[in-house]
Amino acid sequence: MWWLGCVGMWFKTPGGANITVDFWAGNGKRSHGDGKMKVGHQMANMAGVRAMQPNLRNVPFVIDPFKIQGLDAVLATHLHQDHMSAELAAQVVNTGMTTTTADGKTIPTPFIGPAKCVDIWVGWGVPREQCIVVKPGDSVKIKDIEIVALDAFDRTILVTTDSTGADREELYGKCPLDMDEKAVNYLIKTPGGNIYHSGDSHYSIYFAKHGKDYDIDVATAAFGLNPVGIQDKMECTDVLRMAEALNCKVVIPIHHDVWSNFQADVNEIKVIWEMRKDRLDYKFHPFFWEVGGHYVYPDDKDKMAYHHDRGFHDCFEYPQNVPFRSVL
Repeated sequence: MWWLGCVGMWFKTPGGANITVDFWAGNGKRSHGDGKMKVGHQMANMAGVRAMQPNLRNVPFVIDPFKIQGLDAVLATHLHQDHMSAELAAQVVNTGMTTTTADGKTIPTPFIGPAKCVDIWVGWGVPREQCIVVKPGDSVKIKDIEIVALDAFDRTILVTTDSTGADREELYGKCPLDMDEKAVNYLIKTPGGNIYHSGDSHYSIYFAKHGKDYDIDVATAAFGLNPVGIQDKMECTDVLRMAEALNCKVVIPIHHDVWSNFQADVNEIKVIWEMRKDRLDYKFHPFFWEVGGHYVYPDDKDKMAYHHDRGFHDCFEYPQNVPFRSVL
């Protein structure tokens, strides 16, 4: 597994399957324009705000989407712009990428997501027949992977309207829209273990249902510090409660890297985990990643943190060129 920033991830299996979830190659805001938010933006709908939120992207994207040569599936958890990539869609379609189904049939690389995501892909030029609409309970098998769609708990998506303009849908007093059309979580079953990708889900007690229904090895959490008046990310206690409910072995906070106004310190999770793990008999531990870094399960299952290769592994294996050893 590789972390691509935000909640974007790349998975590769022993059977050679390569899939991405929430691949996003954008760079966020370049300027704040007139300083005003669109009146139908989900944060404006949520909190009645009008001033532009200062969410500048902190970490640049780490892969050139137009250099990707092969993918077996493109997954999206929901329709927000930082979870889908027109660039990746163009590369997959224009280069004619294909994959193999579990029964050995060659098909164009599928785009897998809830109905609203499929509508966006089709609007970008992806053939509808190349898209697979999923809702909780559906599964898709590609090579040695099984992708199971599960319930999402992204309440921000419920206040996301089709229009961000003044003609936005009026939500007040109405029953919330169907989450399943806009967002799903995924359980990705691989020969090495099962990964639960929670998209941008908030904490929900229904995580416990998923934890009872499925064997989950690694779970991701959309972690961040919510500004006053906003509830959009899981905070440290939410991450730990989610991991406990899912009965996973490892929980990985992601998303905290990307937006300047939601940045959070993962050490909060570590401190609270240390305070609770013995008293509550936690069966999991957190893992703290770095963007662009890899994680191999189960080889890395006991690791707590990632660091990029520090190099110099061959020191003193070849002759030195120094005047004398005392300079060292």
